[in-house]
Amino acid sequence: MAQITAALVKELREKTGAGMMDCKKALGECDGDVEASVDWLRTKGLAAAAKKAGRVAAEGLVGVAIDGTKGALVEINAETDFVARNETFQEFVNTAASLALNSDGDVDALKAMAYPGEDRTVEEQLTHMIATIGENMSIRRIANVDVGTGALAYYVHNALEATLGKIGVLVGLESAGDTAKLEAFGKQVAMHVAAAKPQAVSREELDQEAADRERAVLTEQAKDSGRPADIIEKMVDGRMRKFYEEVCLVDQTFVIDGESKVSDAVAAAAKDAGADVAIKSFEIFVLGEGIEKEEEDFAAEVAAVAGS
Repeated sequence: MAQITAALVKELREKTGAGMMDCKKALGECDGDVEASVDWLRTKGLAAAAKKAGRVAAEGLVGVAIDGTKGALVEINAETDFVARNETFQEFVNTAASLALNSDGDVDALKAMAYPGEDRTVEEQLTHMIATIGENMSIRRIANVDVGTGALAYYVHNALEATLGKIGVLVGLESAGDTAKLEAFGKQVAMHVAAAKPQAVSREELDQEAADRERAVLTEQAKDSGRPADIIEKMVDGRMRKFYEEVCLVDQTFVIDGESKVSDAVAAAAKDAGADVAIKSFEIFVLGEGIEKEEEDFAAEVAAVAGS
């Protein structure tokens, strides 16, 4: 009997998209013959994922999980919104979110974890679902938010259930204050993040390159006014304040009341909770954000068919 090497398993996985254990079993059944193993996997329906791997998957769900002071967000994509309403898919997203609590934000680490209740890894379970449901799917990204002392809160927009939806936000508050009050305020902050989509908690945490690039653009625009250098500098400083108010969480106007700054709302929350409060971090996932979707042109499609 042929020796089933790691290289053979890797080659078969790349050809079929099937799970590692399935590839190993197929090679064992086919005496190490890769092409015969491809046919064996196709016969078993385990190679179906490979045929769908090129399809754009921009639908799906964002899932959130919290365990004490640890939280995780996951985005798992499918081709259609119909699959997002599939109970099996929803269960997979919830399970993946719970497992992601211990993934350190590493998608590959999550994929390698054992899937509860099945003799498969998370990646192999996903491949099994692709073959069963019939659409391409992918685990796109993970984010973790942890706090030492304080509370985590979340918000899910367009929710199908409490922890699954189209937009997911996690917020970590550091404080020794009343946990229930912190969680209530954290939920408001999470709702604000979903609406305002800040880039960073504060100016200090904003990507310096992004800030420098913005200042350079504003400076060039101000120079076109023909005003003296000292006036230009003041103009740029004023416009940079406006920029920070747009992208930094604590500088934004709090959407909950539409009047105060988020920083003022944090100060008020500290009084209510009985201890200082700091927004340690936040994460937001918007489903499909940044994925280039294929635009369907039905008129062109009909014309092409008519002319063929």
